[in-house]
Amino acid sequence: MTIEIIPFEEKYETYFYDLNVAWLEKYFYVEPYDEKVLSNPVENIIDKGGFIFFAKYDNKIAGTVALKNQHSFFELTKMAVSPKFQGLGIGKKLLEFCINFATKKSWESITLYSHRSLVNALHIYKKYGFKEIPLEKDVHYERADIKMRLKL
Repeated sequence: MTIEIIPFEEKYETYFYDLNVAWLEKYFYVEPYDEKVLSNPVENIIDKGGFIFFAKYDNKIAGTVALKNQHSFFELTKMAVSPKFQGLGIGKKLLEFCINFATKKSWESITLYSHRSLVNALHIYKKYGFKEIPLEKDVHYERADIKMRLKL
């Protein structure tokens, strides 16, 4: 089976919401900012110059990720893989796709926010070249305790 990365289509909007809510509820909780973005991804990501992608495996939506335009940088955010499809390298494929996408767009960097308890995710980010940078005080996620950037 191959993993295919496809762009956002409104017919997949519920997957974007459901996949992200599932992982947030497993590890943290859905913050008001999450609810706002996930409930209306077209208005909060696409219409503001951002992008959403989905991973298809065996013709099923298995994961998702977004690149949100934060005006002075693009944020890698809302990356989630269905528990049914974990362990197949889908998260890495989504990350690689985003890095290649940003490179083709001639972006200077990609930034992400995470939490130090997500050890496996942080390990993968570091493996791909993300470096820790100072976390601002007014970050939009309550759970964020680490900020990382990949210079392209």
